[in-house]
Amino acid sequence: MKQIVSYNNGWFSNTRSDILSGMTVAIALIPEAIAFSILAGVSPMVGLYASFCIAIVTAFAGGRPGMISAATGAMALLVGSLVLSHGIEYLFAATVLAGILQIVMGLLKLGRFITFLPQPVMTGFVNALAILIFMAQLVHFEGQGWIMYALVALTLVIIYTVPRITKAVPSALVAIVVVSVLSIVLGLDVRTVGDMGTITSALPVFHLPSLPLTLDTLLIILPYSLSLAVVGLLESLMTATLIDDITGTGSDKNREAKGQGLANIVTGFFGGMAGCAMIGQSMVNMKSGGRTRLSTFVSGIFLLFLILVLGDVVKQIPMGALVGVMIMVCISTFEWKSLTSLRRVPLSDALVMVVTVVTVVATDNLSIGVLFGVLLSALSFAWKIASLQLNVHTTASVTTYRVSGQLFFGTTSHFVNEFMYDSDPAQVIIDFSRSHVWDQSAVGAIAKTMDKYAALGTKVTLTGLNEESARLVQRVGLSSSGGH
Repeated sequence: MKQIVSYNNGWFSNTRSDILSGMTVAIALIPEAIAFSILAGVSPMVGLYASFCIAIVTAFAGGRPGMISAATGAMALLVGSLVLSHGIEYLFAATVLAGILQIVMGLLKLGRFITFLPQPVMTGFVNALAILIFMAQLVHFEGQGWIMYALVALTLVIIYTVPRITKAVPSALVAIVVVSVLSIVLGLDVRTVGDMGTITSALPVFHLPSLPLTLDTLLIILPYSLSLAVVGLLESLMTATLIDDITGTGSDKNREAKGQGLANIVTGFFGGMAGCAMIGQSMVNMKSGGRTRLSTFVSGIFLLFLILVLGDVVKQIPMGALVGVMIMVCISTFEWKSLTSLRRVPLSDALVMVVTVVTVVATDNLSIGVLFGVLLSALSFAWKIASLQLNVHTTASVTTYRVSGQLFFGTTSHFVNEFMYDSDPAQVIIDFSRSHVWDQSAVGAIAKTMDKYAALGTKVTLTGLNEESARLVQRVGLSSSGGH
């Protein structure tokens, strides 16, 4: 059984590794936060402020130690049209409202529904995300020469070589530092973080969204806020579940929902955009040794330090180093075993995983892919349990029907129509020892069958009902369930 990591032991049990991994994550956060800001149509500082605020708040209030939350591409995609049509102040207001909605979802304990996600959907989610992260790196190669490829290759060599020598320092951090120093010293003409957007050395300040407090305003931002709340919560809980599996520990999903909500409220009041858990950066944290809340806290604090104090240095970090780190994340995130297991798992499970991956990659939207995967899994499950068989054994005076399968609203019509009412002898036994009676519709179908036989003068005996089925039949009653 997984142990849920408590608030108290989620901070200082892994101090050295958490500090170093948090620093690594902070460096890798900068280009992504800038890119997501551009995607949303806002200043790069909006994404950077969001990443700082969200990381700090979730470090204290979140339910999954070691998970990294910040501005994300999925959330940026949802607000682009809002910024374009109404301006950035509406973005801030929508972010705050999304946070409020997420807190309500946490209070309603909606986090438990993450357990309804089938394993093929989770595998498809992870594989699709690895593919999306890789595809997002390709844009950085446009217009670049062989030097870019060389820096990426060198970064990967360092990342995979350093752990064989020492694990005292995260290999990703070593790679970023070495490749950056090499690029600066040699004066290489490559794309750097500074080319992604303008970074200003300024603290985020408290700011009330400047917009009319009217019903019309609420109606404008509510659809966006609801989308942000649902998508953000879905991605955060799925990422938390993945980190649970990696670390062998559990997490409080409802606390995570409330923590994400509080983080979005804070970032909305400090000039940031909505965010959620980042699976890519969370994987960087895991691979770099980060495990506790301290790693998340350090990522936020060091990000602010980089912006305020080392802004000029950060601007010179070559994108080749950061692209190399993210490619490592893709390689380690993708479930390679899922490819070899496709032939062994049931065809329906393999189809669900493939559909999830294809849908996510085609739409560039993790939530849509997960939704399609869940729907397909539900349909597959419904098809399986709706398979009901009646095996008939007839003697001169008795016909026995042995029911195999689940008797519920979806199988009642088939159940009633399988009996040979006119040709059966004067005594019929219906054996439920291989079946289960689930609902009122099922009891009604049994009653309807018995009524049909009664009209022909045939005696019906029910046998093999398990305790729960018998209790349901007795409670509902066969005399009142026949649907006369």
